[in-house]
Amino acid sequence: MTTIANAVLALDSTAQISTVSDNLDEIIWHDGNPNGITAEQITAKQAELQTAYDAQEYARERQVAYAAAGCTIEALAVATFESVFADDSSAAVKLQIEREKIKAAIPK
Repeated sequence: MTTIANAVLALDSTAQISTVSDNLDEIIWHDGNPNGITAEQITAKQAELQTAYDAQEYARERQVAYAAAGCTIEALAVATFESVFADDSSAAVKLQIEREKIKAAIPK
């Protein structure tokens, strides 16, 4: 769950708060809440941020899978170099096959 602090800072990046729990009534406003942020705004922003975070789950899973399969930026650089300068595209083809497998296994 997205924290109260994250939601408040998304609403007002200059807000100065402390939280000791996930209870909206226990927010300590060190700046007096000059923008009048309400509990409803915080709750709505938490839901929005959580939805955005959840929507990127596939990307986080793919990142781990790409690294495990050796689909790194370094491997891409080597494959590109070999493809362009050595006229050997086998490494690039192998990387693309691995990427396609991962994308199929972990869809958006």
